[in-house]
Amino acid sequence: MVKKIKLNIGGNEFQGELNETKTAEAVWEKLPIKASGNRWGDEIYFSIPVKMGSENPKEVVEKGDLAYWPPGNAFCIFWGPTPASVGDECRPASPVNVFGRILGDLSALNDIKSTEVTIEKEE
Repeated sequence: MVKKIKLNIGGNEFQGELNETKTAEAVWEKLPIKASGNRWGDEIYFSIPVKMGSENPKEVVEKGDLAYWPPGNAFCIFWGPTPASVGDECRPASPVNVFGRILGDLSALNDIKSTEVTIEKEE
């Protein structure tokens, strides 16, 4: 069964879904999460209370991907290039575990002023 989540990022609402990985399950078990994120190019990341190793790590991800960065125990939201990117790819600082994605239009992320993030289960 697909696990659906609701994200509020800087006052903008998004829906997402998690994939069927151990990382996704670990994140799901810790929801709801409220955090103040950091922005790195077109990525927001913040520490979460999950400790996982690498699981099918990716060096380049897709726009809208939700990922976990093991070195920082961080939840990452990607929607465009980062300072590490070549061209318009979405490249994390180092490999991440992709565990889900945001559904729909990501354009509102370009205009965010606040990186306050709340993630909840959508039951």
